[in-house]
Amino acid sequence: MYKRERNMKAFHTVAIPHKDILEGRLELSIFAANLWKVYKGEAPSEYVDKEEFFRKTFLTKGLKNLLDIVQKRLEGKGGDPVIQLQTPFGGGKTHSLIAMYHKVKEWGANISVLEGTALSGDTKLWELLEEQLTGKVEILKGDISPGRDKIEKVLKENQPVLILIDELLEYITKAAGIKIVDTTLAAQTIAFLQELTEAVSILDNTALVITLPSSVVEHYDEKAELLFQKLQKVSGRVERIYTPVEEEEITQVIRKRLFSSIDTEEMKNIVSNVVDYFQKENIIPSGIEPSEYRKLFENSYPFLPEVIEVLYERWGSFTTFQRTRGVLRLLSLVIYENKNKNIPYISLADFNLSNQEIRRELLKHIENQYDSVIASDITSENAGAKKVDLKLGDAYKGLKLGTRTATTIFMYSFSGGIEKGATKNEIKRTATTLNNPSSVIGEALEELKNNLFFLQYENGKYFFTNQPNLNRIVITKMENIPNERIEDFEKEILKKSISPTLNDIEQKTYIWIENSQDIPDTPEFKLVILKETDKSLMEKIITTKGNYPRVYRNNIFFLAPLESYKTQLISSLRKLIALEEILNDRTLNLSKNQIEEVKANLNKLKSEIRDFIRNYYRLVYIPAKEGFKEEDLGTPIYGSVKKLNEETFEFLINKQEILKSIAPIIIENKYLTNKDYVKVSDIYQSSLKTRGETRFKNIDVLFEAIRRGVKDGIFGIGIEEDKEVQCKSFKEEVLEIREDSFVIRKDLCKKEYIKREISITTQTVKQPVAEYKSEDTTTSEPSPFKINSEKNSKENLKLTFKLPKRKALEIGKMINLLDRYFNDIEISIKAKDGKIPLEDYETKILETLRQLDIDLLD
Repeated sequence: MYKRERNMKAFHTVAIPHKDILEGRLELSIFAANLWKVYKGEAPSEYVDKEEFFRKTFLTKGLKNLLDIVQKRLEGKGGDPVIQLQTPFGGGKTHSLIAMYHKVKEWGANISVLEGTALSGDTKLWELLEEQLTGKVEILKGDISPGRDKIEKVLKENQPVLILIDELLEYITKAAGIKIVDTTLAAQTIAFLQELTEAVSILDNTALVITLPSSVVEHYDEKAELLFQKLQKVSGRVERIYTPVEEEEITQVIRKRLFSSIDTEEMKNIVSNVVDYFQKENIIPSGIEPSEYRKLFENSYPFLPEVIEVLYERWGSFTTFQRTRGVLRLLSLVIYENKNKNIPYISLADFNLSNQEIRRELLKHIENQYDSVIASDITSENAGAKKVDLKLGDAYKGLKLGTRTATTIFMYSFSGGIEKGATKNEIKRTATTLNNPSSVIGEALEELKNNLFFLQYENGKYFFTNQPNLNRIVITKMENIPNERIEDFEKEILKKSISPTLNDIEQKTYIWIENSQDIPDTPEFKLVILKETDKSLMEKIITTKGNYPRVYRNNIFFLAPLESYKTQLISSLRKLIALEEILNDRTLNLSKNQIEEVKANLNKLKSEIRDFIRNYYRLVYIPAKEGFKEEDLGTPIYGSVKKLNEETFEFLINKQEILKSIAPIIIENKYLTNKDYVKVSDIYQSSLKTRGETRFKNIDVLFEAIRRGVKDGIFGIGIEEDKEVQCKSFKEEVLEIREDSFVIRKDLCKKEYIKREISITTQTVKQPVAEYKSEDTTTSEPSPFKINSEKNSKENLKLTFKLPKRKALEIGKMINLLDRYFNDIEISIKAKDGKIPLEDYETKILETLRQLDIDLLD
């Protein structure tokens, strides 16, 4: 979609630069028009050669009008006798005088050139005038102005005459230092000018064209200002003021001087493509119709209109910047820099600030401190703009959009007035290429705000200053924070990330412990947060308390950092401290916007720091029979408010390293396989003392498992009486379990239970026992049941039945019930109409019987 530039010609093949531009002959003298050197034949050929001069000169309406008026005056057909050219510094005054100089021969007139910068302060203009017109100095000779009549006589005898006076103020300023009797040469020169203007006005075939600056910004000092006012007063009595170049014509003037020819058809094709793209991206300047912008671009091509606007209006407002020649010089350097690049047009983003000539042209109008600003933020190897170039994705790396965006902002940042900076839309329009969506420039802007040190943003505009921005202030603060303070702050944050108590689990958390003596040897769970992973320290803590062996070795867990996240955490902690310092530092004189920005960044970082801590401290080490088992808490859940120790213990419970429930059968298998009974406290203490043992969340978890096991007949519960363990509860609800209770094997409790049942039965009213007789009197088989005469029990059961499909579980419950009442149960299983894999028969049937110590009878 965004590949249009590939289908368009390079600008230098559409607008062909003049030979001197292509060859790199870009000295300022090429663009600095000097009337005196032209008169002497010492100027570059661009000015001395009449044909070349007009080939590279755009004849503006003002210049055409000026030439017509002077020609008519010299031919005696009217016209203004005295003309003052008044434009801003570098506004085309001298160029207009040179144009008249070259036309004089066509008009058949004599010419006198008086140029203030070339003349010494003791030169007398009246004498030089006569010398140039006659070759000698006789009539106008002397230190005092000769008077109107003598001047008129010299001019009349040499008509038609064109007098060109350039840089008059500079000459007058110098002449003010030359004493003549009781006056100065400056005063005499001002008198001469008054007399000259009067003489010229009388004559029909003589014209005087004089240049003066347009404003006081170009004057040298207060004395020069007074002289300027006198010159204006003298010349203003009879003169007409002309402006040879109107503002809207400057693009044509520039293009004519820099380019020899333009392929109009291809130029319009490129302009149309660019404007269509701008319109689609909604980055046409506000208040301008696309058709109007297209016309502006056609006039300024190969430069975007903003190039001329910024250079002429903003940079041109500096008192040191000669608008026309300054712009020409700078643009010629930019053309030469880009002449081998395949770009269809030139924007401000194409001003390569790494090019020292371009850079110096700009720096001489602003403070030299900006040299380091450019290097730091835009051009150096580690410049923030270059970092942004690489952050915008692989598809845009080659376009260097970070550097283009920063360069654009820099070019918009300066003017001799109060205007500075560029809006987001202006930056997008200038910095984008046709090979990317302009939205990427918006992304680049956001990245630049975080990576540049001197970029400012205020009132909707981006601009550079030589004062560090908030980003630079933050980094400076960060660089001066000692590591010890970072460690203290990290520990402080860790303390805030820990909850002293947790629901349903007794624990205590220790931070950065280095001595095992500091951790008590007690039954509660302990979480030790380590400064770094140190397994030797972990082993020492697990096995000892100071100089003594540790008793409780299975209830200590360790939380250690994942080193790959250390840089992120330390940088965030350092920045957080820096932001707090900045907010409290009254010497910084931050603006209201900057204070708000600091607060916003501080609040954001405070909300994130918990996740940074959690993401760093994430490796859990759990005591095992040999060494430690390592687990990773993983990436933190966004927005979680859980404390660090709370999340760690929840993780251990979810991993079943700490049990919140346990099946009674496990207790039977683990503790009663080779024992008749085991004390409850021994089970619990073993879970805390023996490494790798099953851990209970608390003793109530063990009590509940015992309670269920007793009720289900998996084991019994009893106490020690007369040095013997007696079973007190079996297959019934247990009201009380104590740590000094004993868990007893079910077979032992079963005997106790039977004795108790018999005891209870003998206390009931006895009834005669009747033998059960089958209704089928024909059979000789004995009855399967013997019914107690008291009709409250059955004995010697024999049941034979078909097992319904999927009813094995229910039958198991029935067998469990029978197991409660009979000591001798024989089960015969006949399975038909199917097959069982041999492996399952051996591993799941026979092995189960073996583990249950059951022998097959056949």
